[in-house]
Amino acid sequence: MPPDISRLRYEVYCLECAFLHPDAYGEGLEHDHYDGQATHFAAYTAEDRLVGAVRLVQPKNGDCYPFQRHCQPFEGYQLPPAEESAEISRLVVRKGHRRRRADSLQGVPGRGTDAPPSRPGNEHWRSGEDRRGEERDSPMLLFGLYREMYRHSLQSGIRYWYAAMERSLARSLQRLGFAFQAIGPQSDYYGAVTPCLLDLRALERRLTEANPALAAWFMEKPFVRTV
Repeated sequence: MPPDISRLRYEVYCLECAFLHPDAYGEGLEHDHYDGQATHFAAYTAEDRLVGAVRLVQPKNGDCYPFQRHCQPFEGYQLPPAEESAEISRLVVRKGHRRRRADSLQGVPGRGTDAPPSRPGNEHWRSGEDRRGEERDSPMLLFGLYREMYRHSLQSGIRYWYAAMERSLARSLQRLGFAFQAIGPQSDYYGAVTPCLLDLRALERRLTEANPALAAWFMEKPFVRTV
């Protein structure tokens, strides 16, 4: 894993949010044993400065997913096949690249903003020329990371994404087109979070129906606008 990703995670998880104790990472690089079982993704500025990162974890040798150390699925819930599943983990966006003060750590619009989060296809889905040089276009940053994870997942036979997230974040992501479904009760895991699952086939259908332009970009398919 590149050291700049570990450094950004240290800044967010240890210094900004105090989820982890800084003294445990004296070198200023946050990492854990799942980093060796994950594929890492990163977003950089034109000046090659890291502004966001995430990993997809596929445990090896019978290890559990990160969320399973803190959250349990509903009784009787059958998890999808392990070879088709991965967990979104350590998703962070640099503080200066979150659009609004109330944005989540992942850059998703939060509560208490001066305007509600936009539906996919409105101001968050714009060309570079239309953004008028906005630096804090965090939803597009997040879309870019998700698209790279999606591309990797298609190539690797991954259909299902796990994630442990706050309910407000899950609602915001649903409005942006990513309908994660709760698979267990809320638990304390760096705050109150709920274990969730996203079926990528359902995501493809939802985006195609709700926003064909965004779906075409996300899935890298041709888009023809009908008049």
